[in-house]
Amino acid sequence: MKPASAKRVTLAQVAQAAGVSVMTASYTYNQPSRVSDDARSKVLVAAGQLGYAGPDPSARSLRRGSTSTLGVVLGEHLSYAFQDPQAASFLAGIADVCVDHGFGMTILPITGATDDAARIQASAVDGFVIWTTSDDDPILKAVQTTRRPAVVHGGPAVHGLGLVSIDNQAAARAVGVVAFAGAARPAVISFPLSRDRISTITYGPETKDILFPVTRERLKGYRQAAEDVGIPWKDVLVAVCARNDADEAQRLAATLLSSRERPDAIAAMSDEQAAGIARAARAAGLVIPDDLALTGWDDSAVASQLGLTTVAQSMREQGAACAQAALGQEPHSRVASWSLIRRASTHP
Repeated sequence: MKPASAKRVTLAQVAQAAGVSVMTASYTYNQPSRVSDDARSKVLVAAGQLGYAGPDPSARSLRRGSTSTLGVVLGEHLSYAFQDPQAASFLAGIADVCVDHGFGMTILPITGATDDAARIQASAVDGFVIWTTSDDDPILKAVQTTRRPAVVHGGPAVHGLGLVSIDNQAAARAVGVVAFAGAARPAVISFPLSRDRISTITYGPETKDILFPVTRERLKGYRQAAEDVGIPWKDVLVAVCARNDADEAQRLAATLLSSRERPDAIAAMSDEQAAGIARAARAAGLVIPDDLALTGWDDSAVASQLGLTTVAQSMREQGAACAQAALGQEPHSRVASWSLIRRASTHP
């Protein structure tokens, strides 16, 4: 084993040992079709003897002006990318485009640490896709300063960066009207309101103070839905989850459903949350939708299994749209499609 302080063997040293020009040695690695079998063999033998592993990838990227890698900035724990069905689907859409263009994909999780911005700025990627974040996230400014192509999924809208999202307010209003129809005590199980990710239960929060655009726009839509069916927003219970997590949604729903004024309708911001709410309802001896109307969001596999009324959207298509925009293949911003899927979890 070479000592850690040993200098890296250069291509010029390999060429000298092989008795060929530096250009021939370079072609051996970068354009092998331009080198004879005999010359290529000499170079590879010399490289093996000297311990030369090949051209420095970072130096080669600098020469090309490209790393052929797309960075995905994830404002969640890294494991969320693999555990959450919609996150996995979104990343699969990005991967589809990366494969088509010969690109790799690097997941860049942010944790709220002071070095997040510097780490993102120093990342060796050609462009960024930013998973839904908050209006005040310093990562947005950090990405802007790199002057590399970047697209935000879900929001916020940032000058100079692309945006791919559905009309969350319109979709929430549509599914909320179905959820709250005939209800006397509607409730919402919500995504977090800010990067503090505080779990809480409140009545009709002021949407202007909410820093996550997806959460804000959906609560605006649910507010319109409640008012459409004659219920003041101040009378609507909103239970805020710190994460998009079925277990947390189940705990919050259990609290709501054990109260004296238990909800008779709950609109959840994801199918994962709705699955947790359904478990809490069963544990409380409630029947869906007779005792509790319930809606989800995403139309994932669990929505079909539970017979959930939900909002359908393709996270895979949105991931692909983000990647195509970041690679300059599609318009910089795009409003994706959604639809309302009615099933047995709400009243006909």
